[in-house]
Amino acid sequence: MNLRDGCRATWTAAGRRGSSTKGILGAAVQVVHRPDLTAQVGSVTLRNPVMTASGTAGHGAELAAYFDLSSLGAVVVKSVSAEPWDGNPPPRLLPLAAGMLNSVGLQNRGMDRWRSEELPPLAATGASVVASIWGFTAAAYEQAAAALVSEGPPAGVVAVEANISCPNVEDRRKMFAHSCHGVTEAVGAAAAGLRGSLPLWAKLSPNVTDLPELAGAAAQAGAEAVTLVNTVMGLALDPATGHPRLGGGGGGLSGPAIHPVAVRAVYECRQAHPGLPIVGVGGVSSGADAAELLVAGADAVQVGTATFADPRAPARVLEELHAWCAAHGIADLKGIPHANQ
Repeated sequence: MNLRDGCRATWTAAGRRGSSTKGILGAAVQVVHRPDLTAQVGSVTLRNPVMTASGTAGHGAELAAYFDLSSLGAVVVKSVSAEPWDGNPPPRLLPLAAGMLNSVGLQNRGMDRWRSEELPPLAATGASVVASIWGFTAAAYEQAAAALVSEGPPAGVVAVEANISCPNVEDRRKMFAHSCHGVTEAVGAAAAGLRGSLPLWAKLSPNVTDLPELAGAAAQAGAEAVTLVNTVMGLALDPATGHPRLGGGGGGLSGPAIHPVAVRAVYECRQAHPGLPIVGVGGVSSGADAAELLVAGADAVQVGTATFADPRAPARVLEELHAWCAAHGIADLKGIPHANQ
C-alpha cells in the first residue's frame, strides 16, 4: 500500500475528519484535519504549493479535461515569445529510463494570439495563471512582457515567469542564465516591460557552477522569486549512424533523473538567500518528491514531465502532499521543517 492509499484508508476508517473513533485495536484514533497548504511566493498567495511546469501543460486549458485546474496553486503555461516561433524540427521527444530528453524549441504562436485565444479558456476555469515568457535577445524579453500587459494585467494571470534558460544570439547563442551579466540583462529587460504590473519570477538553469550567485543576480535585476531548475543539457545519439536522435541535436533532460539536482539547487540557494522566494521544479512525480523540495527550502513546487505519463499528475501530487503532511502531523505549510535552518 502506498502512502496516499494508506492515508486514505486511515481517513475512511476514522470517519468524519476531526472526529475520534476506535482504531483496529480498540484505541481512540484522533483524525488529523486536512492540512492547510496555502503557499506564499513573494507577493503571490497560492491556494497550495503545487503548480504545473512550463512546457508540460500546454498553452491553455489542455489539462482541464483531466482535473479541475483551479484546484492547483497555479497553472504555468508554455513559454510565449513576442512573435510566433516554429520551434525545432522533429523528432522532439525521446523517452528515457528515468525521464525524457526534449528539444521542442519553445514553439508558440506569439503573445498577441496567446492572450486572445489561449488565455481566456484557461482563465475561465478559475485557475491562477503564471505566464511564461522567453526571447532570443534581451529586447525580446521586454517586448514579450510589454505585450502581455499592454492592456493591463490579463485576468487570471498572477505572475510572470521569465524563462531565461534560452539561447542568447547576442552572446554566441549562450544561455542568458549562464552568466550574471546575461541574467541581469534578461531579467532587467522583462522587469522593464512589465513596469511593475505583475510579479516577476526568473527560471534558472542548473548547468552552471554557482547557481546561488546567479539567483542573487536575478533578484537584484528585478525578479521577486526564482524557479529552480530548468532541464539539464543532454545528448542522445543513434549508435548505428552517430546522428542525434532529436531533430534539434541536443536536448533538455527532465524527469526523475534530475530530481536530486533540483533538490540541491533549492537547498544551496535557500542557504545563500534566506529571504528569496523559491519555486522548486525537477522530477516531481509524487507527494514525497514535492515535500522533499519544500523541506529543502522551496516555497512552492512545479510538476512537469510526470504529466506526460499521467495527465492527472499535478492533482495526484497535491493529493499525496496533503496525505504526507497529515501522516507527519503537519497542519499547514509553514509547519514543514527546512533541512537547512
